Amino acid sequence: MGATDGLVGTVIDEVSFDVERGKIREFATATATDDLIHTDRAAARAAGFEDVLATPTHVVVAGHVRDQGAFVDRLGLALERVVVGGVRWEYQRALVAGDTLRGTRRVTSDVQRAGSRGGTVRIITLETEYLDAAGSPVVRLTETIIERGASS
Repeated sequence: MGATDGLVGTVIDEVSFDVERGKIREFATATATDDLIHTDRAAARAAGFEDVLATPTHVVVAGHVRDQGAFVDRLGLALERVVVGGVRWEYQRALVAGDTLRGTRRVTSDVQRAGSRGGTVRIITLETEYLDAAGSPVVRLTETIIERGASS
């Protein structure tokens, strides 16, 4: 088993989006976040932020503007056999309303190994580095995608 067809280092896609106050409010509501720094500009400023603070998982909004079909095709995945193995966010600074982000998603690992019930599983690790308008890193998103082997 081991590495597959050399996708490591491949840029899968690039995305840009604005961090909007209304979208932050939606995420805060959806995740039952009741801290006012996510919904009230005065509270956020009193806490030392320039504007309302995005919730920790906010960059998943990029999925709304990405071409997910092209992503699946580019990786050669059979979507019906794919599950999310994990997601991790690493922030270099706070993400606030008014930020504009540009993210580049790359394959950092792509391996096949024996599955626990026979067959194989493919485990792909993707990293998206989000930069702000000045080109400074804001957050790194690491995703693990698992594709189960085809049934016999």
